[in-house]
Amino acid sequence: MSPADLKLVAVALAGIGLLVALVTRFKVNAFLALLLASLLVGLAAVGMGRPSLTMPGVVKSFSEGLGSTMGGIAAVIGLGTMLGKLLAESGGAEVLARRLARLFGPRRIHWCVMALALIVGLTTWFAVGFVLLLPILLTLTYETKQPFLKLVLPLLSCMSVMHGLMPPHPGPVVAVAALKASMGLVLFWGFVIGIPTAAIAGPLFARWAVRRVEASPPPLPDRTRTLPEGFRPPGVALTLFSVLLPVALMLLATLTELTLPPGSRLRAAAAFVGNPTIALLVAVLFASWGFGIRAGYSARQVLRFTEECIAAMGMTLLIVGGGGGFARVLRDAGVAEAIGRVGELLHLSPLLYGWLLSAFIRVATGSATVAITTASGLLIPVLAHHPEFTANQIALVIVAIGCGSLFLSHLNDSGFWIVKDFLGLSVSQTLRTWTACETIVGIAGLLLSLVAFHAVAPG
Repeated sequence: MSPADLKLVAVALAGIGLLVALVTRFKVNAFLALLLASLLVGLAAVGMGRPSLTMPGVVKSFSEGLGSTMGGIAAVIGLGTMLGKLLAESGGAEVLARRLARLFGPRRIHWCVMALALIVGLTTWFAVGFVLLLPILLTLTYETKQPFLKLVLPLLSCMSVMHGLMPPHPGPVVAVAALKASMGLVLFWGFVIGIPTAAIAGPLFARWAVRRVEASPPPLPDRTRTLPEGFRPPGVALTLFSVLLPVALMLLATLTELTLPPGSRLRAAAAFVGNPTIALLVAVLFASWGFGIRAGYSARQVLRFTEECIAAMGMTLLIVGGGGGFARVLRDAGVAEAIGRVGELLHLSPLLYGWLLSAFIRVATGSATVAITTASGLLIPVLAHHPEFTANQIALVIVAIGCGSLFLSHLNDSGFWIVKDFLGLSVSQTLRTWTACETIVGIAGLLLSLVAFHAVAPG
């Protein structure tokens, strides 16, 4: 570790502090705050003589980060929002919510939300699953008269845990390959650690949060003025099929990847239709018929629904991209590597060291995937000195890294802004709910992983 590493970490913390202050204290537009914080960190790194950055390169780095983030999720969020809008306008969310409310009862409806999130989140990205389930969540809130956060937090905790801990999500898959772990064991321990972790951060935390945080659900769309003559809402079966169609296509791609050889045409075709963008495109086209034309809406009305929901997302997408730009500047400035070198001096157990690396990188860069991939790469030489570790212990190290990658989501995380804007929360409410939920996920997952790690240790 060098003094330059400590300076880089200090600069990263200063940039994060500036970002939080600009948005919360001075009420600066979030995108402008992200850009200003990025410039501060980048120019400070240039002043420290970082060879990877130049003054013009700071702006280029921010732009590239914004572009890569938007390229990865803009289509996914847009298509998911269209599907959610059609689900809400057709009454499909209401039909499904009423059936689930009767089946589970109002007192147990949060466990139903948790089960839905686990099923959908297993193969879908966090943003995809979130926008898919949001109309159902809002309708359940109004139907059961339960506090909004009592249903929101179980959904968020489960979707987050699935994204950070479970293959085929990109971060865990990279970690499995880097640390030469067993995919099956990572899946097994991901469930064993992830489900109780999500229960603690979701339903249990929600009991505390609903008494201390005031949050109202966004209003449901008023469909009474737009219902066409002869309108007929979709049934439960059609609604479930439409919601689970993209999930099934992504799961098919995963199964063929695990069971078929690389040159198989069937595997290539499944990988194509199972790509999140294509899977959601198929689902939106089907929903345009099932929730639109079949329900009695005209093609012009279906077009208006899809245009209205996208028009309302412009600032959200720009802020999400700005978060990606900030993360890229931090990465190009060498913050992740500096954090890794600082952590090496602590001489901790590999599991705790991996969690700390992942958590520090997550807080600094705002990206769970960057945190997992960077931490697992830094952990390769560490695990090389522990040949006595069993396959179960290595799998638990990866689970702990995944939990660290979810720790303390804040204003430089695109997920923070997605949750805030789609749920209609203020920055303060989002910090006290989503950020607190993610922090509980990180800490509870670490503690459970440590207990399991020592329980499976030989001897």
